[in-house]
Amino acid sequence: MNFDFKRMLKFEHNVGEKEKKYRLYAGSALLVISLFVPGGEVLLLLVGLVLVATGYSGWCPVYSGLNKNTCETAEGGSTENDSTES
Repeated sequence: MNFDFKRMLKFEHNVGEKEKKYRLYAGSALLVISLFVPGGEVLLLLVGLVLVATGYSGWCPVYSGLNKNTCETAEGGSTENDSTES
């Protein structure tokens, strides 16, 4: 499993609808929690912002680099793109 930096720069949707919802909820929760936790608020704030941003946009740079896609196809299955190139 290789990390492809060139592929990471392509802004293609690679986060499915279900995962978008989970990312938005988790990111929002972390943003709210970061307001009340003393000491660790910056880390929680950053992680929450990343989760909200990737959930809203539908694009995750790490998924792009790893060539992973959790979007569903018209047939209802997941388009899991794990290439096995040598």
